[in-house]
Amino acid sequence: MAFQSLAYVTTDAAPAALATAAGRPAARVLALSRARPKILFATSEIADFVQTGGLAAVSASLPRVLKPACDVRVVLPGYRSVLAKAAPLSLVETLPGHAGLPPCTLASCTLADGLVVYVVLCDELYGRDGAPYADAHGQDYGDNDIRFARLSLAVAEIAEHGAGRWRPDVVHLNDWPTALAAGYLAWRGVETPALLTVHNLAHQGLFAANRLDALGVPASAFGIDGVEFYGKLSFLKAGLVYARHVTTVSETYASEIVAAEHGCGLDGLLAKLAQEGRLSGVLNVLEAEWDPRADRNCSYVFDPQRWKGRYADYVRGMFGLSLARAPLFAFVARFAHQKGVDLVLDAAARIVEQGGQIVAVGEGEREAERAFLDLSRRFPDAVGVRVGFEAQVARAIFAGADFLLMPSRYEPCGLSQMYAQKFGALPIAHRTGGLAETIFDGKTGLLFGAADGEALDAAVTRALAIYQNPREFSGMRRAAMALDFGWRRSAQRYADLYRTLGLP
Repeated sequence: MAFQSLAYVTTDAAPAALATAAGRPAARVLALSRARPKILFATSEIADFVQTGGLAAVSASLPRVLKPACDVRVVLPGYRSVLAKAAPLSLVETLPGHAGLPPCTLASCTLADGLVVYVVLCDELYGRDGAPYADAHGQDYGDNDIRFARLSLAVAEIAEHGAGRWRPDVVHLNDWPTALAAGYLAWRGVETPALLTVHNLAHQGLFAANRLDALGVPASAFGIDGVEFYGKLSFLKAGLVYARHVTTVSETYASEIVAAEHGCGLDGLLAKLAQEGRLSGVLNVLEAEWDPRADRNCSYVFDPQRWKGRYADYVRGMFGLSLARAPLFAFVARFAHQKGVDLVLDAAARIVEQGGQIVAVGEGEREAERAFLDLSRRFPDAVGVRVGFEAQVARAIFAGADFLLMPSRYEPCGLSQMYAQKFGALPIAHRTGGLAETIFDGKTGLLFGAADGEALDAAVTRALAIYQNPREFSGMRRAAMALDFGWRRSAQRYADLYRTLGLP
C-alpha cells in the first residue's frame, strides 16, 4: 500500500502525560525553587563520549534537561574514549588512595552547551582498549570491583570535600558501577543524600566476599542489612540499602521488582523500600533528536507522502531483500533470552510464510546469531540479518519498518519502542515494564500478555490484519508519531525528588 499522510495529531488513546500535538509549545524550563540545587550525576557512560546501552543516552540527556532547575554536573571514569574526546581537561584535584584503591586525579571539562563533566583519571584502571566493562573479547575485566569502587569513592569524596569550590547537595547514582558510593557516604558519615536509579536490576555488580578489605568496605556492612547477597558482595544492594531514595526507569518496572518473578532475589528489600515510600518509577524517555521532521541523521528529507516508503526500500536494499510491497518487520536488540530472541526466531518463518519480510540487527548469544544467519540463507529475499550493531543502521530500520518486534520477557524501560513509534514503526511487544507504559494497544502498537510463542503469533496475526486495512494502519502510525516522549515531565519528577531529600 502507499504510505498515507503522516500529519502529527493528538490521540485520545494516550494519557496526557504522553500524548500531545507536536505543534503545541512545550514548557522549556522546569519549575524553579528559590535555591538552585547542586546535583552530581554519577555514571559509568555518557553518549557524548562512550555508549554501550540506554544508560549513556539518559546520562547525556537528563542532566541537560535539568540544567534550568539545577546545577547539574556529571562524573564518569576517564576511559581512553573519553580522553580522546573530552579536551581540554583542567586539573581539579588529586584524590588519595584508600585500602586497595589507587589514588586518582579529578579533572573537568565544559562541553559546548555548558555541561560540566568531571573525569576520574587513573590510567591503570581505565586506560585500556575495549568497552567500559569488558575487554576486546567480551570478557569482564578481572578488576571491575576496583575500577568501579574507585569511581564510587571519588563520588563520595566530591560529596564530602567538594570539587574545587563546588560541592553537591545530592548525588544521583546510576546502576551498580556507582551504587557503592551510597555505602562510602554512609561509612564516612557524610550526610549528602544519595538517589540511586536502577536501570536494570539483573546487573548487580557481584564480587567475592574476600574483596571487602581491598575495597575499603567495613566488615560490619557484610550482612543481610548491608552489602551481602547470598554470600557475595553486591554493589547494587549497597546502593539500595544506603541511598536515601531509589528510582527505577518506569512505574511498571517499579511495581514488578517487588515480586519474586522480576525481583532478582532483592524483592524483599525492594518491597520494604516501597512500603517506606523510598521506591518510585520515573520513565526514561528520548532525546529531542528523535523526530523525523528535523532529524539530521536521516538520509531522506521528511516528506509525509513518500518518506516512509523510501526508507522501506532503502532497508530492503541494504539487506538484499526483494523490493516487494510486503509488510516489513524488524528486530533490533541484543540476541538474548531476555529480549525474546527465541520467540522472534520461531515467529520469523511464519511471518515469511504469510507474505512478510523481516530484518534483524544485533549480537549476543552465538546460537541465536547462527540461527538468524541460517534463516537469511533459507529465505534470502525475505529475511535480512546483520550481526553487530550500528546506530545509523538501526535508525534507518526504525524509519523503514512497518512493525518492530519486542517480545522481551522483562524490559525495565526500553527505548526502541519509543524510537520506532516516532518513526512510524508500530511495536509488537510483551506487556511488561516500560513497554506497557509507552505503547497503547490497538492505537500506537500491539501488546500481548504472555511472553510465549503463541501470544506473539496472535499479535503478528493482528498486525498483518491491520496492515491490510490502510485507513486503520495509517491512523495508528499517525497516532504513534504524535506521542510526546520528551524529558520534561520525567525531569520535573527528578527535580522534585531532589528537593524532598532535604534541600531548601
